[in-house]
Amino acid sequence: MVPMKEIGECLISTPDADYLFRPSFINMMRIGEPQEIVQVFADLHSDEITPLTERALSAYGRIPLWLIDHIRTSTYGKRALVAAITVLEACNSDDLSPLIGEYRPAKAKGRSFKRRMGLMDDFDMVLIAQSLITHGIIGKAKVRQLQRNESGAATTEFNAFEYISAARTHFGISREEAQQLTMTEFQLMLAAKYPAQKGYTREEYDQAADDYFASREKRRAKAA
Repeated sequence: MVPMKEIGECLISTPDADYLFRPSFINMMRIGEPQEIVQVFADLHSDEITPLTERALSAYGRIPLWLIDHIRTSTYGKRALVAAITVLEACNSDDLSPLIGEYRPAKAKGRSFKRRMGLMDDFDMVLIAQSLITHGIIGKAKVRQLQRNESGAATTEFNAFEYISAARTHFGISREEAQQLTMTEFQLMLAAKYPAQKGYTREEYDQAADDYFASREKRRAKAA
């Protein structure tokens, strides 16, 4: 079993089993309704740990071991953890309780459920779930995004079926094939079928504008 990491698949192996997670369109639909999918994404990225990992990745290109050790001693918020479990279970239809644990009815008075831990800790669960849902609904393909195609508007829902239908139209594939695509894979396929268009990306536009104004100031200085 070999995961295709480039499109978001993740393989976790234990002494007893291998678990392949695939953030396909159909699996994103298992998370819930279109609005619920976006809410789960928000819950996963609104915890207190995410800013630390993002700054570490920006500074070092990786998450240092000392930071991982520190984070593993921290407690994630309930919403982020529940969101992580939701995403992991959506991306794999096997019994994941040995891996991610489970909630059982508590015997103690005043507690309705008791959590039994699995092999994964909360940090790994949240981090992997963040990667899965990003590949599933946003995409991480390194393709040119033209400025005119950037809406800049926030969305409150993710309708996976629209992308399934678009994939069938663009690539002439069956529904079963289309619904197994991840957003990253969908983006890569679009980029391959429709090569780089003419125009500026946001970064290229900003650079061109900066160069223009800098050149204009030089001309004015010479004229003066």
